Amino acid sequence: MKGAHQPAAKWRAWIAAALRWIAAIAVLGLMLHFLPFAPLRAALAKVPVTRFVIILVLYMGAHTVGIAKWRLVVNAAGAELDFASSAQCYLGGLFGTLFLPSIIGGDVVRLAVGLRNSPRPAAVLAGNVADRFLDVTAQGALVLLGLALLPGSVSHNFQPAVRETLMTLAIVVGIVAVLAVILHKPLLSGRSVRFRRRLARLRHALRSVRGKPHVLVLGWLMGIFIQGSFVMLMALMAMSCGLVLPLRVWLFGWPLAKIAALLPLTQGGMGVREVALVALLAPFGAPAALTLAAGLIWEGIIIAGGLIAGGVAFVLKKPAPVLEGS
Repeated sequence: MKGAHQPAAKWRAWIAAALRWIAAIAVLGLMLHFLPFAPLRAALAKVPVTRFVIILVLYMGAHTVGIAKWRLVVNAAGAELDFASSAQCYLGGLFGTLFLPSIIGGDVVRLAVGLRNSPRPAAVLAGNVADRFLDVTAQGALVLLGLALLPGSVSHNFQPAVRETLMTLAIVVGIVAVLAVILHKPLLSGRSVRFRRRLARLRHALRSVRGKPHVLVLGWLMGIFIQGSFVMLMALMAMSCGLVLPLRVWLFGWPLAKIAALLPLTQGGMGVREVALVALLAPFGAPAALTLAAGLIWEGIIIAGGLIAGGVAFVLKKPAPVLEGS
């Protein structure tokens, strides 16, 4: 019976992925419909192929630092992964974002590969949670830095819009925190002994990470470098499209747009990220068509990088051990 359900589950997964792609295309299509097409096309045509390739190479270089950071954190939890296995996990996750909902979907692939390669699966799970937390806090730090540098960048007419956006974000974070506290015990009550043992191993691995604050600090600084690199690369790409904004504006808007892409509404956050970016940069005088053009080019970087990552992860894949007597 179990085998009979597997084809149906695979079909449901493919249908869900197709629906997310359709949703992403629909969101982008609506934006293309309502925004002037001529400036958008002109902005896209301005980007030389060589600039795209250079930014793609730098983008993959930043992810190489990401591999080292991920390995540092998961091994602090006791995962015992070598660099090749860590690269396979990380790059497989980068490839997975092209087919799973939101950028969190890549974590599913990353964990699947890591759990298979590590002698301590709970450590991989705990380390990945800690690594994702470091990424989010690094993005939050860039947002705060941008906010600290923003005064004077927003016109008087748009200041209420910025305040409303920040207030909405604060409310959403508060609701999520309250729900996490309220639902913590109900979700864990009535679980099996096997589940509780796994949870205990996960807590032990998390304590292992917390017991190494120097690793967390180093991982956080590496996260700042990686996310800051993405901000710089996005700003350079936007300049090629004709959109020139102060770096402090990108420090504020780009990390928030990436956080918005965590919502599992479209494939890899595609469309959601662009809508959020257009809304966040509009108060700073960024034309919507140019912002969308920069976002579309960046989507090309993400897709090309994901395909490259998938190819490298496939090359790094270790053959399954051959059992004696088989």
